[in-house]
Amino acid sequence: MQAFGLGGYKNIDGFVKGKIARFDGSNRDFAAFFDLMFSEGDNIFYERSVGYRILTTTYGEARHASLCRADALAKILAGAPKGSAVGIAMPNSLEWIETFWAVLACGFCPVLFNLRLPQDILSDAAAQSGAVAVIGGDYGVMNIDPEMLVSDTEIQNPTFGDYVYVMSSGTSESVKICAYSAQSFYYQVKSSYSVVCQSEPMQRHYKGYLKQLCFLPFYHIFGLCAVYVWFAFFSRTFVHLADLQPQTIVNTVRRHGVTHIFAVPLFWQTVYNTALKTIKGRGDATYAKFQRGIRLSRRLYSVPLLGKVFSKIAFKEVRQNIFGDSISFMITGGSAIGTEVLEFFNLIGYRLANGYGMSEIGITSVELSDNIPLITTGSVGKPLQGVEYRIDGGRLFVKSNAVSEFIIENGTKVATPEWFDTKDLAAYRRGRYYILGRQDDLVIGNSGENLNPCLIEPRFAALSGVSDACLVSANVPTLIVSCSAYLTPEAFAKLQSSVSSLIAQMKLSGEIKDVYYTSAKLLQGDEFKLARRRLTREVLSGTLPRITGVSVQNGDTDALFALMARYIAAALDIDASAVTRAYNFFTDGGGSSLDYMAMTSQIQQDVGVSFASAPTFATAGELYDYVKASLNVI
Repeated sequence: MQAFGLGGYKNIDGFVKGKIARFDGSNRDFAAFFDLMFSEGDNIFYERSVGYRILTTTYGEARHASLCRADALAKILAGAPKGSAVGIAMPNSLEWIETFWAVLACGFCPVLFNLRLPQDILSDAAAQSGAVAVIGGDYGVMNIDPEMLVSDTEIQNPTFGDYVYVMSSGTSESVKICAYSAQSFYYQVKSSYSVVCQSEPMQRHYKGYLKQLCFLPFYHIFGLCAVYVWFAFFSRTFVHLADLQPQTIVNTVRRHGVTHIFAVPLFWQTVYNTALKTIKGRGDATYAKFQRGIRLSRRLYSVPLLGKVFSKIAFKEVRQNIFGDSISFMITGGSAIGTEVLEFFNLIGYRLANGYGMSEIGITSVELSDNIPLITTGSVGKPLQGVEYRIDGGRLFVKSNAVSEFIIENGTKVATPEWFDTKDLAAYRRGRYYILGRQDDLVIGNSGENLNPCLIEPRFAALSGVSDACLVSANVPTLIVSCSAYLTPEAFAKLQSSVSSLIAQMKLSGEIKDVYYTSAKLLQGDEFKLARRRLTREVLSGTLPRITGVSVQNGDTDALFALMARYIAAALDIDASAVTRAYNFFTDGGGSSLDYMAMTSQIQQDVGVSFASAPTFATAGELYDYVKASLNVI
């Protein structure tokens, strides 16, 4: 396998062993971590597209920029005690990485602000961590503009800080600040070697390069460890992602030859749904042929080599319409993923594996088997090197040297226990571990039985007309169903019947006491998994808008047209009142194909109507008619 930038070693395995050996022999502090990470100075560290050009930054250039930023920051915070916390509130970028190392090189401890959390929670986190400043945001302490971190010279005699503070995702509404030492990162790197040596697809390069897409935020534990630390330590390349629009992701992967994508289940589910709709849109014969291919691929994978060859040939066009053929390895993590999604990607020739970790413990396992039928069961594999798992009372406990050293919650600092209680429900089957859901998410049914939302919600979310579903305990077991606000009474009644039938089929008639229909999106802002406590509170307070048979839009198509007009107006930066049925997006509004793509992507995200196989609708009336028909508004 050809691979560039291996520091004189003949293969990636030798390079990885050699670099870890150098880390073993060092002080294992952040200074050693920094020096080793940037030691292959000529390797390409970061790529980004600017117009028609691809701009590259080498590891040597990034190292220099980090130390120059540190010089500027040290002067700004000259009076702050060493070891103080300094927040970083920035989106993924080359500048984020350089700022991260600049804070450490000044002797401070970076606090990675979770930008998905609201302002008040982040301000409280700044106070809890004792932050003396925040780079990139105003959170009640000194606000430092990232553009102020400019210097022509590197900091002299840098003395590195001792900790990196990572925030929990905040879905429980109780944010934890987890302190990772350099020793913790040392063991995270050590454990990553078991990933490399056990998985040939994980170490595979494309045209000599291994390139990781910067999809997961670096401030999240998965983005920090699995995306950044695992690959930057071995001087591989990162590819900047300008935004999260589907077409931007696809274009970026293809243009840069991305080999690795690590993302949350919501992303993979979206790609899967879009791919299926595209295939179905090509006609019944094409879809039937695809299904036959999937069935055959499933059987042939009993002989792995035969299955691999078949999927590479049979589904080449499908892959070309998704990411192309540069992709080597993909990981999903952070919440549950449907087995049908795992099966789809793996049977068409990609490798998508499930992983496990938490803000408090880092990344602790990834399914590394070559056995496709095993991968598609949703297993998170075996514990990585240096990690131990134990199941007690149905819950998963984790022991590892790579976990956070202590945790700050509600102003209290507590050492991380030797065996950390994840409060995740788990099972051990045939040598593999499976995550079954969160203990805190269990809902007590009407009969007193525990209901696991992770096993129930996907079945309802898959129903036609449903965009999402969430099971909560809001005084009584309540199933929240998100659907369109623009359904006719007939379409709404049909949806209710489908939900009731599935409840009966799953033998939940005596368990779920209320079905709460809403037109609101259950995921808000940048959330990537359901915030159950927020949704429970909104149901109890009535702030989550409820749809009933009486409140359904009653064919209020004028309201739907007004909504489409607002999308067109936003895309073209015009007044919505100018949009009539005959208004042409391109000739009247001067819109480009990119403007149109961004608009339809937003409609798809907000309204739940797919444009994957739809033609281009030039006029507002054509767009409105298509959305109306898709939503069954008659």
